[in-house]
Amino acid sequence: MPEDTSQVTDHGGGVWGIKVPIPDNPLGHTLVHVLGTDRGPVLVDTGWDDPASWDALAAGLTALGTAVAEVHGVVITHHHPDHHGLSGRVREASGAWIAMHAADTEVVLRTRSAEPGLWYDYLTAKLTAAGAPEEHVSRLRAGSGRGRGLPGSRAAVPDREIVPGELLPLGGRRLRAIWTPGHTPGHVCLHLEERHPADLPGNGRLFSGDHLLPGISPHIGLYEAPEEAHATDPLGDYLDSLERIGRLDPAEVLPAHQHAFTDAPARVRELLRHHEERLTGLWSLLAGPLTPWGLAERMEWNRPWEQIPYGSRTIAVSEAEAHLRRLVKQGRAEAVPGTDPVEYRAL
Repeated sequence: MPEDTSQVTDHGGGVWGIKVPIPDNPLGHTLVHVLGTDRGPVLVDTGWDDPASWDALAAGLTALGTAVAEVHGVVITHHHPDHHGLSGRVREASGAWIAMHAADTEVVLRTRSAEPGLWYDYLTAKLTAAGAPEEHVSRLRAGSGRGRGLPGSRAAVPDREIVPGELLPLGGRRLRAIWTPGHTPGHVCLHLEERHPADLPGNGRLFSGDHLLPGISPHIGLYEAPEEAHATDPLGDYLDSLERIGRLDPAEVLPAHQHAFTDAPARVRELLRHHEERLTGLWSLLAGPLTPWGLAERMEWNRPWEQIPYGSRTIAVSEAEAHLRRLVKQGRAEAVPGTDPVEYRAL
């Protein structure tokens, strides 16, 4: 299905999409979806907190004959800033409620309440344990030494909880939350349990956030609290969530990036194959023990490792660790006893 190049797309049946730009990002924009309800428009995500993004969201709503001030509620698929960033401004302008899954709300609250320097210290320790070189972690040490916390955000603290399996309180619409962890701990997809306006075969429509995209596999990383003792398995969670969405078989998927598409089960099969092939490739790299940083350096990215920016390298190492945890859980790899920083080897 070709991508619509206009700012606003009418998906039929009281559903629209607005392209809200993401500054200096190759994704280009977030697709903020608008649902008409008996109580006013409800947004699925809001876009990045940036003046140009705000202007695009406001202009899109105006083109639909409404305004930010008329927004009744906001449903956030996950806490990332290109989805949650403008929620505070929307609430200030409209008084709208903001809903998010509890696991992602916990991440938002944890970030807001972090003591100065806590996260820099935590990331420094995590990256050192993962084998990051001194020139990388020294920048974090410098930030911690200045007593800085995480950057501030005007994104709203949610005031409603999205409960998986339950219908959201939208007047005249049937929108059910499906918990799809992996990309973030509290990522949700939203199933519009209504007949497709074009009578496409399948079960309603799915607002998939970043969970299911037509041409991208989303980042899978770690979101553990500094005091967290339990080792999570976000890649395993993601793969399980994919299979659930494949069985749902929606008639059409409305993702937060790229474009709407059909045949969700086929896309799910593609992604499952992709991750199995990637895991097998990473398993072969562990013939000689590697730290998570060493594995990230050898993984295939969208550019050579030397060209990956500083912050993106930290994210890449988080993804390498997520894949290592899946291999360990599958019994295909193990941590080498006594190594510091920790190394992993294939079994």
